Amino acid sequence: MSLSAGRLLTILLTAAGLFLGEYCIALPQNLAVPGGVAVVPVKADEQATYNGHPVMVAKDNGAFFAIVGIPLSEKPGTYEIKTPSQVYTFSVQAKDYETQRLTITNKRQVNPLEKDLTRIRRERSEMDRAFTRFDTAIPLAVDFSLPAAGPVSSPFGLRRIFNDQPRNPHSGLDIAAPEGAPITAPAAGKVVATGNYFFNGNTVLLDHGQGLISMYCHMSRINVNLGDVVAGNEVLGAVGQTGRVTGPHLHWSVSLNNARVDPNLFLVE
Repeated sequence: MSLSAGRLLTILLTAAGLFLGEYCIALPQNLAVPGGVAVVPVKADEQATYNGHPVMVAKDNGAFFAIVGIPLSEKPGTYEIKTPSQVYTFSVQAKDYETQRLTITNKRQVNPLEKDLTRIRRERSEMDRAFTRFDTAIPLAVDFSLPAAGPVSSPFGLRRIFNDQPRNPHSGLDIAAPEGAPITAPAAGKVVATGNYFFNGNTVLLDHGQGLISMYCHMSRINVNLGDVVAGNEVLGAVGQTGRVTGPHLHWSVSLNNARVDPNLFLVE
């Protein structure tokens, strides 16, 4: 007698030990620095918070861990993760990032006009709504692959100076690639924002579950729509040079509990 597709799937999952209660993920690298990620052992799968933000709790090899994104602005010191049953502490170490100087020919992209600021505030509010999401219904996906092929032109965390004016640190990773080259999802996720933004140009944001959000900027085209559920390696669009750029590239950001963190920490080697 032949097996139904559902029965066959059950057998395969059982053999692999992947029933929901036993599901494990590849954890990101533990690097507790500003712009890094702290992987902290916890006793149970229960709600956890850090600086008032809910944080990811994931299971690996039968143990539970709080996965905490540390803001670039965080100072070295001891910090707390709070759960209903216990308070856990972890230490953040100092990290120095290099400085990068860039010349932007479009002066409005450095010193926006008043009418630009209205648009910028509206777009920032839209992106913030995506970055502050904490969706436990989306299957968690944290083992990332690079979303574009090419060398890193600007690493994460650079202290940036545009036209001799200091600006916020570089909160993502820039990948140099020719215009039109494909941009793919680094892991499964849900499209939670798209748009053409003043600084970021054509942009897509993906939700990978439990406060893990990734962002793709300066695209020449967008192939997905708001609400789409995408698989890992699915094409999101193409590399471009829209928004504030000096040439075609992909700006890739990763946010965890609304803290921009180094995407390299999520890459599977």
